[in-house]
Amino acid sequence: MERIRLTNTVFEGLNNVYVLDGPADGGDPDELVLVDAGVALPEVREQLAVGLADLGYGIADVDRVLLTHWHADHAGLAGAIQSESGATIHAHEADAPLVAGDEYSLLEERRLQREKFREWGMPEGPRAELVDFLEGHADLGGEPCDVEPFADGEEFAVNGRTLEAVHLPGHAAGLTAFHDPAADEAFVGDAILPKYTPNVGGADVRVEAPLASYVGSLLDLIDLDPGTAWPGHRDRIDDPAGRAATILRHHVERTGNVVDALADLGPSTPWEVSAALFGDLHGIHVLHGPGEAYAHLDHLAEAGVAERTGTRYTLVDADPDVSALFPDPGIDRVVEWEGE
Repeated sequence: MERIRLTNTVFEGLNNVYVLDGPADGGDPDELVLVDAGVALPEVREQLAVGLADLGYGIADVDRVLLTHWHADHAGLAGAIQSESGATIHAHEADAPLVAGDEYSLLEERRLQREKFREWGMPEGPRAELVDFLEGHADLGGEPCDVEPFADGEEFAVNGRTLEAVHLPGHAAGLTAFHDPAADEAFVGDAILPKYTPNVGGADVRVEAPLASYVGSLLDLIDLDPGTAWPGHRDRIDDPAGRAATILRHHVERTGNVVDALADLGPSTPWEVSAALFGDLHGIHVLHGPGEAYAHLDHLAEAGVAERTGTRYTLVDADPDVSALFPDPGIDRVVEWEGE
C-alpha cells in the first residue's frame, strides 16, 4: 500500500489517496485499486497523475476506486479517473447517487440544505455568503460517473487481501471504512481524523439524528479496534479506538458547552448557539458551525433536556447530567493529535 497526498485549499487540508497496488507478499498486482480520489481541480488531478507515475502507473491503469464517502474532496476526481481508465467506482448505497451526479439527488441535497439554513435561524447575510460559496465550488464534485453501490458488510477482494465495508454514518450518510482484518488496519475516510473532529450536522444534512448516528459509529469503530487507521486527511492513526473514544468525550464536552450557552442566552437558534461557541464564521464554516450546534441541540431535545419551538431551543433541565446522555466508550485512553 502506498499513499499519495493531494492538496486541498477549500476543506480540511491535505487529502490522502491510498494505492492498493499489490499483495502483501510483494508479488505482481492483479489490479490497481485506489481508496478515495481527491477533489476535482486540475492541479490536484496532476498531483494524482504524478503520484501514480512515481509508483510506475498512470491514471489509465486504475481498475477500481473505493470511495469512503461522497464529499468532493474524496470523490471529486472519480469521474475523471473513470473517463480515462474505465475504472469501476464503488460507493455506499446512501452516497452513490450523489457521486454519480444524479440530478434529482443533487437537487434534493441542495433543497435540504436550504431548509436547514432556515431551521437553524441563519441570517440572510451569512446565508447568501454560504450559498455563493457552495455554488462557486460546485464544480469540485467533478464529472458524473457510473457507480456501483455497495452495502454494509460487503467484501472486496483486492490483490490477495479482503476488505470489508463497515458503514459508519454521521459525518456523511454513506461514510464507510474498508477494514482488512488480516492486516489489522482500516481505511476510515473522515470517520475519525488525527487532528480535527469530523463535522456532524452540517457536513451532510441528509443524516437524521446526526450526533446520535455519529456516536454509534464511534462505538462501532471502538469495537472494530483495528491496529492502524488510515484517515482521509493527514497522518495515520496508531490507536484508532483510543482516538474514537477521545472524539466521543469531546462531544460530551461540547454538549455541556451547548447547555451552558442555552442557559446564558435563553431560547436560541442553532445559529445563535454556534456564534456563542465559535464566533464569526466564514466560507464552509458558515455551514459547519450551526450544523454542529444543531446536532448537539437535536441530541438534547431528543433526551428531553431541551425543547424545540419553531427554530428555537429552550433548556428545560437546568442542571442535566450531560455525561449520562452518551454511552461509555469503555476505554480511558486519550489520543490527541501529535503529527503534521
